[in-house]
Amino acid sequence: MKKNFLTMMVLCLAMTMQAQEKETVNAYFTPEEMPDMMVFLPGPPDSTSVAFMNDVARYYWGKEMRKDPKRAAEATRDAVYGLETIITEFEEAFGMKISKEETPEIYKVLLEGTATCDSICTIPKATYMRRRPFMVFNEPTLYPEDEPILRKNGSYPSGHTLLGWSAALLMMEINPERATEILARGYRYGENRLVVGAHWQSDTDAARLAASAAYARLHTSERFLEQMKKAREEYKTLKGNPSEIPSVKAAPVNRSEGPAYTLQGTPATATTRGIIIRQGSKTLQR
Repeated sequence: MKKNFLTMMVLCLAMTMQAQEKETVNAYFTPEEMPDMMVFLPGPPDSTSVAFMNDVARYYWGKEMRKDPKRAAEATRDAVYGLETIITEFEEAFGMKISKEETPEIYKVLLEGTATCDSICTIPKATYMRRRPFMVFNEPTLYPEDEPILRKNGSYPSGHTLLGWSAALLMMEINPERATEILARGYRYGENRLVVGAHWQSDTDAARLAASAAYARLHTSERFLEQMKKAREEYKTLKGNPSEIPSVKAAPVNRSEGPAYTLQGTPATATTRGIIIRQGSKTLQR
């Protein structure tokens, strides 16, 4: 039993670090120093519970979303785990291209910050070893390349969602003027795990809570605070005074421009009223 547990921990850590291959990651805390998810969050819902009924309903919602080519393509891109995917997919929301060469301080705080946050899920994943939706329903995912390793890696909590939400929180701190757009993309990143078919809704819900707890823990590290200060200064230097927020347009909405989302990150429909986000811009839909 102990051998199996250690094996699963190794697998979890391997997935965590696969995108940082050849990178030197100096985490701000060890997994043991992070908040203990086994204590402050409940485990995955029982298969006879109402919560699991919601998981099943949301699984079928994800399958419906696959019929939208743009959403399916985005979910497939998001399935490639790692920081490189994050900085590419979040670039529009963040408002600046991020790279190790051009924005080294921002890149460094994202690399070390997300790696530290991700470590919070290592023990619960290995402990619960929850079966994933595609395994339960015996159906393919949108990203079959990952299926072999996912079968050996617990579903709860979602590591992808934890990565995406912690990255969104870090990016928001660097560029608070784009907080709405960044958080909307961060939420959708986790939601795309349902679209792919790799995670349950409760996996993503737990991951966002865990990411928020881990993010708060980061702020007790003087080294993190110093690096975040450098990242913010780098952003301001490159952007000048990043105080301009994209204006809100009150023009008719052209729905051929792609999917839209509310400020809460949920998909907007033709009947949605208020401010929506489409392709990084805010629009007032009446």
